[in-house]
Amino acid sequence: MNTSSTDKTIAIWLLICCVTIFAMVILGGVTRLTGSGLSMVVWKPIMGILPPLSQAEWEIAFQQYQQFPEYQLKNFQMNLAEFKTIFWFEYSHRLLGRGIGLIFLVPMLIFMFKGMIAKPLIPKLVIMFILGGLQGLLGWYMVKSGLVDNPHVSQYRLTAHFGLAVIIYGYIFWVAIGLLYPSKNNKHSLANFSIITTSLILITMLSGGFVAGLKAGWFFNTFPLMNGQWIPEGILNMEPLWRNFFENITTVQFDHRLLATLVFVVISVFWIIAQKTKFPTRIRWAVNIFLFVMLIQVTLGISTLLLHVPVTLAAAHQGGALVLFTVALFVTHELFSAQ
Repeated sequence: MNTSSTDKTIAIWLLICCVTIFAMVILGGVTRLTGSGLSMVVWKPIMGILPPLSQAEWEIAFQQYQQFPEYQLKNFQMNLAEFKTIFWFEYSHRLLGRGIGLIFLVPMLIFMFKGMIAKPLIPKLVIMFILGGLQGLLGWYMVKSGLVDNPHVSQYRLTAHFGLAVIIYGYIFWVAIGLLYPSKNNKHSLANFSIITTSLILITMLSGGFVAGLKAGWFFNTFPLMNGQWIPEGILNMEPLWRNFFENITTVQFDHRLLATLVFVVISVFWIIAQKTKFPTRIRWAVNIFLFVMLIQVTLGISTLLLHVPVTLAAAHQGGALVLFTVALFVTHELFSAQ
């Protein structure tokens, strides 16, 4: 197998990993939106792969759940059948996480054994695997925050868990497209603008994590005004000042709206400038898709807010953010190797 075909094979494998991580992010969002994330109160990374298989095992799992605040303070009227529904969402999320680890680790070991991986690529793959393991630990650290006194996952830990997933996804995707389309070391003048735009998208996604963690989307369900005001009351009520940006529902939603609007403006300006530039066909298509995906994402975000956060729309909005981030990474990569 020659070098180019080997790189293509490895790139396809990495892109498959990206697809599974994408699915993991969506499933994680659905798990949160359906209130399922605290249903599995015992973490067994290796031995916990099997779900309850008998009525007795289900009853034990339900009894374990009943010992924790979410059941005692919120779901005390829940029966076993209802518990099974939320359990399966969280179980599927954890099982997929284990599956991603195998999908990554087994091919990597095979490729290494066959000598298919170039030496410069090995440290990158090792970093990916380590980050994946840390993500699993961070996920449990996040869940633990809702198993103590208050059945509410910390918005800080939720955002960290989501953010690390996005970073891992972005890193794997960047390496994969680098194998498919090697850099020509010919940086375009718009490359720095593209980096700024991509960074802004990532910051907006992280702000969305705080919106989700505080359930801020269930408030101020009007657009563009918030309770009839451009700048709503109570936006800086907390002391010290910095807490408002992470703990004040009003401020957190306002910030997310503001950042999303800035993303809309910046990508629109980027697209207009790009139309005046001669690009290869692949870059031109990518830039046009960039604008199109942004418009869809903005529409999904506003619709999710106005309709009081239906699960399907909210999950689509989260997925749309990751798609937009993906396109931004691709455009940036292309502008750093423009012909």
